[in-house]
Amino acid sequence: MPLITFEEFDRVDLRSGSIVKVEAFPRARKPAFKIWADFGPTIGNLQTSAQVTVHYTPKTLMGKSIVGCVNLGEKKHCWISFTIFIA
Repeated sequence: MPLITFEEFDRVDLRSGSIVKVEAFPRARKPAFKIWADFGPTIGNLQTSAQVTVHYTPKTLMGKSIVGCVNLGEKKHCWISFTIFIA
């Protein structure tokens, strides 16, 4: 695995947020949920997906605290636009 420099890591913006919406994601290749998380008034709600259907239901994910990288930009994958990556 290639290492990154401290300067590269310093540019990563990790924020704490709360899951505010969860939906099934039937078009995903592997079972997954679409997840929306609220990162506060400055950043707002961002969307991602997670392959956690074995461990969680939409109801058990609602309100959970998460850490997400909020400055990686948008990535389209499996008919969804990701704007965060959850840690």
